[in-house]
Amino acid sequence: MTAAEFAAEPIAVKPGGPSFFEREIRFSVSPSSYFRWRNGVGRAVALLLLIPGLPLIGVLILLARRSTGASGLYRQQRVGKNGKPFAIYKIRSMRADAEKDGAQWSTQDDERVTKLGRFLRKVHLDELPQLINVLKGEMALIGPRPERPEFVPILARAIPDYLDRLAVLPGVTGLAQINLPPDVNLNCVRRKLVLDLEYIESANPWQDIRILLCTLVRLLGVPGDLAMELFGLRRFVDLHEAYGADVCLSPKALRDLLAAEAKVEALETEPAEPHISVAKPR
Repeated sequence: MTAAEFAAEPIAVKPGGPSFFEREIRFSVSPSSYFRWRNGVGRAVALLLLIPGLPLIGVLILLARRSTGASGLYRQQRVGKNGKPFAIYKIRSMRADAEKDGAQWSTQDDERVTKLGRFLRKVHLDELPQLINVLKGEMALIGPRPERPEFVPILARAIPDYLDRLAVLPGVTGLAQINLPPDVNLNCVRRKLVLDLEYIESANPWQDIRILLCTLVRLLGVPGDLAMELFGLRRFVDLHEAYGADVCLSPKALRDLLAAEAKVEALETEPAEPHISVAKPR
C-alpha cells in the first residue's frame, strides 16, 4: 500500500454527524462518568476567562501580524471527539509560508517559528484563542491534544489504541501536555497516549482543578517541574513497560509516509530506518 493510500484509508468513526472517518470507531477505553456533566462547567469557565482574555488575544493578534506579515489569528483543521473535524483557533507563531511543502510536525529549534512565536509557544499564549473552541463545544479545557487529520490515519495504524483518545473532547491543556514536550516522533505520541488514556479513565473534578492551576502557574513563569510536583501531577512513562517496544520514527520518516509512493519505497530500502513493530499496551 502506498503512503497516499495509507493516509487516505478511512479508519472508522461513531455514527451520528459528520466525521473525518467513514466507519465506526469501537473504543476500547471506558471514559470516567465525570465526562457526562463536566463540559457544561468547562464552557462556563471558558466564558469567564474570555472576559479578560479577549483584549490580550487582540493585542497578540496585532503583534503576530506585524512579525509575520500575515493574519495574526489563523484556523487549522483538527480531529475532535468521535473523529469530528473542526477548525482550531491559534495565534500565528510561524512564518506565513511555514507549510509550503505540506503538513509537518514542528521540531526543536524550528527555523519556521518567529521570535515572537517562540515566546508565545514557551508560555502557551498561542493557544489562548482556543477558549473560543471550548465555548463552541468543540474542545474542553482539559483533555487529549487534538491532532491534525493529515497525521491521524498514520498514527492510528502505527500505535495500538491510538483512536481511543477520540472518545472525549480534546483539550486546551491536559495531563499529557503538562508532562511532555511537543511531539516530534512516534515515541512522543506513544508516551502522550499512555497519559491521555490514564486521564480519560480516571478524570475527576479535583484532578481537573489541579491541571488548570498547574497550567496557570506555568503561564506565570513557575518552572514546569516545580509546578507538576506542587500539584502532584508528575508522571513518568516507561515505553518498554507500556508497549514492550521502543521504536522511534524520525520526523523525516513521518513526512515521508505522507509523500508519494516513490518516497515511501526509498524510505523502506534505506538501511538506517528501523523496522516498526509495536506491541499492544498492557
